Amino acid sequence: MSPPRIAVVGSVNLDLVARASHLPAPGETVGGAAFARYPGGKGANQALAAKRLGADVALWGCVGSDAFADEALALLRAEGVDLRHCRSLDDAPTGVALIVVSDGGENQIVVAPGANERLSPGDLGVITADALLCQLEVPVPTTLAAVLQFQGFAAINLAPAIETPEALLARADLLIVNEGEAAFYGDALQRTTGWVAITYGADGAALLRGGLEVARARPPQVTARDTTGAGDTFSAALALALVEGQPPDAALVFACVAGALATTQDGAQPAMPRRGAVDTLLARC
Repeated sequence: MSPPRIAVVGSVNLDLVARASHLPAPGETVGGAAFARYPGGKGANQALAAKRLGADVALWGCVGSDAFADEALALLRAEGVDLRHCRSLDDAPTGVALIVVSDGGENQIVVAPGANERLSPGDLGVITADALLCQLEVPVPTTLAAVLQFQGFAAINLAPAIETPEALLARADLLIVNEGEAAFYGDALQRTTGWVAITYGADGAALLRGGLEVARARPPQVTARDTTGAGDTFSAALALALVEGQPPDAALVFACVAGALATTQDGAQPAMPRRGAVDTLLARC
């Protein structure tokens, strides 16, 4: 059987990461950090996660014509993600995320979107795939246009939490939020007809439909080193599992296991697990 085809419309960033003993409080300077650079951006992260988990993936996005773009796209190219729809702009920089990670694995993130803000509905063309996966790090009108024209399974990770048109929520077959985002969107999530997944970090995730919980799962115990990208891995894994036809409870467990594995190494994309690793850990759960 052919692998599912997943189209991702979203952001591409280069993550500039400082690992420190603890996260700074307002006004505090924390010294002694270690610095690293990793490919990132929610769109690129979810594209790579879906690819490593077994899907055929194409990415629609924008980067600058700069050295950061080469780094930001390096792992996607190496893994065989289709980048033909990823535009390079001469007049905008590649997006950058400034990330501080504590020794306990928690993080703080500030994003300078750069070229991501220039992805427009006119860049999309006709998207054909088994599933569409979007986030909110590119302009909302672009995400809305992608979702409304798409004919297959549409999944939206509503992150970051921003005001969104009701039509975007109504069209989605799957909405994915964390606990804070769920509070931001409130009752709007209950008015949708598709699946709603809410993640609770180390406490796992719940899957709802029509406001009623239909499944709940907890991740396996792992030693968390860096939680950056765990939510993106969860989003890609859940969308893929549902498109593959896995039952909702099994799909949620699969996504929790994949998300947990993504916390065990440094960096968002380098830590994203392959299908074999997820299946192996699933067999032990």
